[in-house]
Amino acid sequence: MVEELSSTTTSKYSKVFFSPKDFVLGFQHLLAMYSGDVLVPLLIGSYLHFSAMQMTYLVSIDIFMCGIATLLQLKRTALTGIGLPVVLGCAVQAVTPLESIGSKLGITYMYGAIIASGFFVFLIAGFFSKLRKLFPPVVTGSLITIIGFTLVPVGFQDLGGGTPSAHSFGDPKNLLVGFITIIAILLFNAWAKGFLKSIAILSGILIGSFTASAMGMVSLKPVSQAAWLHTPQLFFFGVPHFNVSAMVTMILVSLTTMIESTGVFFALGEVTGQKLTSEDIKRGYRAEGIAAILGGLFNTFPYSTFSENVGVIRMSGVKTRRPVYYAAVMLLLLGLLPKAGALATVIPDPVLGGAMIVMFGIVGVQGIQILHKVDFTDNGNILVASVSVGLGLGVTMYPHIFQYLPTEFQIMMGNGVVVGSVAAVVLNLLFNGYGKEKAAKN
Repeated sequence: MVEELSSTTTSKYSKVFFSPKDFVLGFQHLLAMYSGDVLVPLLIGSYLHFSAMQMTYLVSIDIFMCGIATLLQLKRTALTGIGLPVVLGCAVQAVTPLESIGSKLGITYMYGAIIASGFFVFLIAGFFSKLRKLFPPVVTGSLITIIGFTLVPVGFQDLGGGTPSAHSFGDPKNLLVGFITIIAILLFNAWAKGFLKSIAILSGILIGSFTASAMGMVSLKPVSQAAWLHTPQLFFFGVPHFNVSAMVTMILVSLTTMIESTGVFFALGEVTGQKLTSEDIKRGYRAEGIAAILGGLFNTFPYSTFSENVGVIRMSGVKTRRPVYYAAVMLLLLGLLPKAGALATVIPDPVLGGAMIVMFGIVGVQGIQILHKVDFTDNGNILVASVSVGLGLGVTMYPHIFQYLPTEFQIMMGNGVVVGSVAAVVLNLLFNGYGKEKAAKN
C-alpha cells in the first residue's frame, strides 16, 4: 500500500514538474520560431558591422529575452499577460528602421528608441484595446488570412535556399529536402495517431534535417565556434540615448506590431475557443511593451507575438499553455548556453521553409474559416474582405511601390499586414458602421 501510494505521488509529482510530451511539444514551438527570430540580430549585427564577439552576445541574449517576453505574455496578471499559448520573438518589421537609426545616429540611439516605443505601447494599451469593436469577423477573418498568406512567400524563399540573389537559390537539393519536409509533415498528419500526430511539424523538420545532413548540407561549425556561457548585461553596448526622430520612427513600428499582434490574438482566441475581452488584449499589449523596454535596456530588440506558432497550435491540436512554458524555459537556457543554442541554427533553410509553408498556409485558411461565417450576400462585406486581402497581398509582393513616400510612411505602408488591416477596418466602418456586424450565416 505504501509502495502504491509512493508510486502515485511520484507520478503526480513528475506530471506537475516535468512532462516529456509537453517538453517535445515545446521544442516544436521553439523550432518554429527560432530561425525567424535569430535572423533579426544576424541582419542588424551584420549591417552595423558587429564583431564576432558582439554578434555572439546579440544572438544569445536576444534568444534569452525571447524567453522572458514569452513568459510575460503567458502568465496572466492584473497588469500583463494575455494568457494564451503565444511565443514572442523579434519584430521583423523593425529591422530596416533599426539599421537606419543605428547607422546614422549610433546604436545607443537605436536602443533609446526601442525603450521609448516600449513605453508608448504600455501607455496606449488601454486605449488601443477599446478599439476591438473595429474587429468584427469580416475584419478579423481578413486580417488572419492576410497574416497567413503574406508569410507564405517567406517560406518559399527559405525553401529555395534563403537568399533569392544567391547562385544556389532553387538548387534541386534545396527543393528536395524542402519537399521531403512537407511530405513528412503531411504523412504524420494523415497516418500518425495521438502524440505522434501532434508533433508532425517537429518530425518533419527532423526528417528533413537528417536528409539534408546525408546530402552534406548541414555544418556543425556554428556549434564549435559558439561560446559555452553568456549572461545578460545591462547596457552591454552602451547607455541608451534618445533622439526625437528615432523615437517617432520606432513608435510607428510599434503601431504596426500592435496591429499584427491583434490579428494573432484573435487567431489564437479562435483556435483555443477563448472569447477575448478588452482587458485581455490590453494585458497582451502591455506585456509586449514591457518586453520592448527590457529589450532596449539589455541592448536587444522589441518583441511581438509570432504568427508562426498559431499554425503549430492548429496542427498539433494542443491548445494549452504548458508546452509554451517549456519553450520559454528552453529559450532562456539556449540564451545562456550559446553552444547549445547554435544547434538549432544548423537546420537548413529549405527544411524550415517547407515547415513554414505548411504552417502559414494553415493560418491563412483559418482566416478563411472565420470569413465563412460572414454574410457575403451583402456586397459591403465582399468588398471589405476582397479589397483588404488584395491590398495586403499586393503590398507584400511589391513594398517598394511606396518608395517615393516619406520614410515614416514607408515604415507603415510597406507592411502588407498593416495596409490590409487598416483597409479592412476603414472599409468595415464605411459599409457596416462602428460596432455593428451584419448577420452571420448559420
